[in-house]
Amino acid sequence: MTKSTVHPKSKGIDYWTKRISDQEMPALCSTVKTLEKLAKDDVSSLGILGKSVMHDNALTSRILRVANSATYSKGHNQITTVSRATVMLGFDNIRSICITAKLLSSLLESEGLTPNVYQRLLKLMARAFQAAMLAKMMLRDHDEELQEEVFIASLLYHLGESAFWSTGSDEAIALDASTSQCCDAKEEKAIVRELLGTSFNMLSQGIARAWGLGEVLQKALNSPDARTPEIRSIFLSNQICEILTQENPSASELQHNLQQTANMLEIEVDELKGRMIRCSKATKKLAEAYGAKVLVEYLPNPKMLTRDLEAEINKPIARMPNMNEQLKKLRALTDCAVTNADFNQVLTITLEGILMGVGVDRCGVLLLSPNRKRLQPRVVLGEGAEQMKSEFIISLEQTACLFSDSIELKQSMFIDEPSVDKWLRYMNDDLKNKVSATGFMLSPLIVEKKVIGIIYADRAITARTLGQSEFDNFTHFTQLANLCLTAALGH
Repeated sequence: MTKSTVHPKSKGIDYWTKRISDQEMPALCSTVKTLEKLAKDDVSSLGILGKSVMHDNALTSRILRVANSATYSKGHNQITTVSRATVMLGFDNIRSICITAKLLSSLLESEGLTPNVYQRLLKLMARAFQAAMLAKMMLRDHDEELQEEVFIASLLYHLGESAFWSTGSDEAIALDASTSQCCDAKEEKAIVRELLGTSFNMLSQGIARAWGLGEVLQKALNSPDARTPEIRSIFLSNQICEILTQENPSASELQHNLQQTANMLEIEVDELKGRMIRCSKATKKLAEAYGAKVLVEYLPNPKMLTRDLEAEINKPIARMPNMNEQLKKLRALTDCAVTNADFNQVLTITLEGILMGVGVDRCGVLLLSPNRKRLQPRVVLGEGAEQMKSEFIISLEQTACLFSDSIELKQSMFIDEPSVDKWLRYMNDDLKNKVSATGFMLSPLIVEKKVIGIIYADRAITARTLGQSEFDNFTHFTQLANLCLTAALGH
């Protein structure tokens, strides 16, 4: 594929659409345009279609393998010619097979790609292939023409992104390096737009218009929220496949999309799961028939569909330490120190870093009352946050109290085993009932050398212990928060 550095002025949707059409995927572009020009209701179209692919031996071979696969054969005798295939399967099926075969060969045979970019391409293609099969499955009660339209539309839903990665260009390598450092989808989309001068969705729309791709695809890209069965099936199949390809899929997100799909099909979620698992098996076989066996290991994993999602949704989240999240929030706090961010912003970023980065179940900022005899929750994040905010009120009037000591000594404290005597003597029954029995962490909130409250964190909900590394990371956040607050509120 072409490698070149592009002047910033030439970037944007028009540039990339033209480059992909003319330089990167001209064969696919030509095939699609030829197929779209043929009249679907004209019997002569079948003959023209057969002749148009006969000169392409690789395409002919793929068409015959797919035509004889379990998905399309429907029990008829072995098909040995494209002409016979066009008669037996009809225009819509053959058109769909031609576009799919040409797309897969165009992308899989991309040359000069770095290993990372090629793997991105394989993952994206595998996801699109499974989504296409799912979307078609969702419309199995509709006519065959619509099913094939939806299959192709879903397959090409991310064509802009797939085509871009297949270029192997300097921009593709740079984007791969930049987005691999991203923490969320929003940040990734911003980087894509900055480097390409457009979004992947807009690029898909540009290619769809330039190639004259079907109305269903263009509508799916332009109006993904449309409530028609074909657009809903494309949208939901892509959403579900995206979730299933994630390293740690969200049970609640998956359940939500499955429920929406089940409602659309007027079936139970368990019945839908069964259909999807069978569809996944059929997808593997069809990928092999297309000569795309390399995609099989990257197909969305259906194992998640066998689990009790409702139970997982209600199960507390056991957050683990996340260095990327820690670095992201520490950078944000550093920015707060420079810009003199407001009090609430500093506290929120600090607690988000402790919750998601350090990996605790709950954490909160407790502020001292005016008479300094009580700590009252100001901001709380994590599991059971509302309950903690209303109930986690700490009295400082007892003779010996860990929270009082942390305030007076201006020191962070790691209570690793609350049940041992050295800690028990500093906790009355009321305090024992509030804090975690498996350990907790305290750190004074200080502005200009004056303590104004306490930052607290534990793993009470999942009953997990805390270690020294968690405490070190916790204190890193609290110390930086104190610096930010002193810079913002100090005189």
